[in-house]
Amino acid sequence: MPAAKKTAGKWSHEVTEHSDALALESDVFKSDDPREIARSLKKSAEASQKRKSEPFRSAMSMLTFYINRAGKNLPQKRKKVLEKAKDELRHEFGRA
Repeated sequence: MPAAKKTAGKWSHEVTEHSDALALESDVFKSDDPREIARSLKKSAEASQKRKSEPFRSAMSMLTFYINRAGKNLPQKRKKVLEKAKDELRHEFGRA
């Protein structure tokens, strides 16, 4: 039974690292530049042939998923950068 619990804890990491919908650039969420994060997500979403929704929704979903996955363990400074990346993503897609 412990093996199942260990595997269950890794599912979100696997989604971020090996998403079927988006092929993310390595360490995209570690950048300190919100615009760089947004541009990378946009590029990945537009290039994807496997996504099920429009590029904007796919990119925003992946960013939101990452923020939620980190939860309370995400430092406030890091969360601020990622929340700003949401605004930049809206801007990149012309949805300001």
